[in-house]
Amino acid sequence: MTDRLPVEPQLRSLDHSKLAAYCAALTERQFPNFILFSKLVEFGNTTQLETILDGVWQSLVPGGAKMNFEVQLDKVEANMPDLDEYEMYGASPALDAVVSLYSTLVCILEADVDEAIAVGNVSRECVAMFIELSEGDDQMSDEQIIRLISNHDLMVQEDEFHEEVIERLMSTKTMTKAFVSDLRELARNQGFSNIGISDDDH
Repeated sequence: MTDRLPVEPQLRSLDHSKLAAYCAALTERQFPNFILFSKLVEFGNTTQLETILDGVWQSLVPGGAKMNFEVQLDKVEANMPDLDEYEMYGASPALDAVVSLYSTLVCILEADVDEAIAVGNVSRECVAMFIELSEGDDQMSDEQIIRLISNHDLMVQEDEFHEEVIERLMSTKTMTKAFVSDLRELARNQGFSNIGISDDDH
């Protein structure tokens, strides 16, 4: 499921801070995948990553607090689960969430649209893999698998989320505190991740 990110042309038209906001929104929506995995296997430092993600959101507000994101890169990397070490499926979406946070920081530091596109692709492929593993089977042809993924509610919701975020970013001139707050609320998705996982205790 590595077809071109549908919103790529619009992403290329966004300025630096809006690219960062797109990355932050997608990372936020994936984050319950890491929280739940972290809790189940007692891996990583959820609080540390949440503090960094909070710092990203704060940096988007004009005059907001600025965190030294370069220093945070190693901390984020230290929270990436090794898929060779964890056989369970949950390690993969957890890793995707942390990779997305890492790319978000790089996007902020380097103003690189390709990092934003990478975050978009990671999130979509995470959804595609979940659908294929949970509902696909060995008897299905590649075409059937692609059709299953493309038409699945989770993938439709995923693409609609990307479009909604982009639409909001393109229709605002300045990212006010209220705008950033509303975008984060949208990304929180009532506590459900891009693959429908929720951590009720959190």
